[in-house]
Amino acid sequence: MSPLDISLADLIARLDEELPEADQLARISEARLRAQTLSDLGDQLIDHYVSKAKRSGASWTEIGDAIGVSKQAAQQRHAPAPFERFTHLNRHGIVLAQEAARTHKHDFIGTEHMLLGLLGEPRGLAYEVLVAKAGSERRVREAIEEVLAPAGEKALRGHIAFRPESKDAIEQAHRASADLGHDWVGTEHTLLGLIRTEESPAARILRDLGFTADELRDTVRSEVAERLAARGA
Repeated sequence: MSPLDISLADLIARLDEELPEADQLARISEARLRAQTLSDLGDQLIDHYVSKAKRSGASWTEIGDAIGVSKQAAQQRHAPAPFERFTHLNRHGIVLAQEAARTHKHDFIGTEHMLLGLLGEPRGLAYEVLVAKAGSERRVREAIEEVLAPAGEKALRGHIAFRPESKDAIEQAHRASADLGHDWVGTEHTLLGLIRTEESPAARILRDLGFTADELRDTVRSEVAERLAARGA
């Protein structure tokens, strides 16, 4: 028996039992799918303990040694993707931020573009919070446009890089989600991440609109709690 108390004979017996009428070729296809599922589960098992090790202070070198690969290989394979926990609406906001940068012919995605992205997704909680505080979408948009850099000469194709403060805002969004005990990163968390990146253009815009980090956190907490309660009613 393996450490998981599963043997090859068990797997074969279960597949044969569940597909009694299938021919051998069909069973090969099903076996391949099940092998992939087992592989995926194995990766998720490792990811779970890698995440716990990182939170407890382990380095990527130590984690690589535990897995049996190099530091670089461990980091590339098991470091969480920056948008992995982002909701669909929040990912759309990031796409809109990239398009805002492209439309203005900028060669970077700044926090101001990220704020435009949130404003372009009216289904998100961030949009509701922004408009409720500012009084109108137009006021928020005008505040953003005041700080946008002049349009470039040529629109970029393909990937547009995030500025360092934008990467920091994304990291702060993850932290805001964790601080609130949420298991997702929504547009509301990105909004919190932007105001937490205190020296960024977006943070200055938000402060000019009357936001504070503490007030915004409390607003997000109460709005999310109200929505969750409504769903459970």
